[in-house]
Amino acid sequence: MTDARRDGAGQGRQGIAGEQRDLELIARWKAGDERAATELVERHASALARFAASSGERNDVDELVQDTFVRAFNSLDGFRGESSFRTWLFTIQRRLLLDRRRSEKRRRDRDELQETDASTEYDALDSVVADETQRRLRDAVKRLSPTQREVFTLRITDGLSYKEIAEAVGTTEGAARVHYHNAMRAVKEFLDE
Repeated sequence: MTDARRDGAGQGRQGIAGEQRDLELIARWKAGDERAATELVERHASALARFAASSGERNDVDELVQDTFVRAFNSLDGFRGESSFRTWLFTIQRRLLLDRRRSEKRRRDRDELQETDASTEYDALDSVVADETQRRLRDAVKRLSPTQREVFTLRITDGLSYKEIAEAVGTTEGAARVHYHNAMRAVKEFLDE
């Protein structure tokens, strides 16, 4: 099965119906319906937060997501619909991240993303194994180049097509495929060590 068919003809996890809903909400917001903006935020905030966290942001994720929406709503007239609204949001957020990194020197020691404690039926050994696996996967992803990490996260976590990833990251579809392939190979090699 091709990636395009698996991803709903290149639409990612959101699908054509989700994109149509976004366009309807955008039209309502432009007509003055504030609730439409709230629904757009609810539909996309968690995906933006995951992308921000995977890109290395730890402390200011909520602020970055909020800034992304502020910039998007202020620029909605520039949204031409050539990509999905979600892809457009990822592109805006990526630019904000790059701007922040240029203006603030990179912090060398970033806090680890902390998982909230969840009650489970696992015993202590299962928890230790799961924690070790998660730590090794995080370490493997940290070793990727910034572009590979972005492509890997957008593909694995958000289910974007290569075309959508290329638009969000500012590269070609072919380059997105190569970055993803190289990222997967690097992660597998690290985990096999």
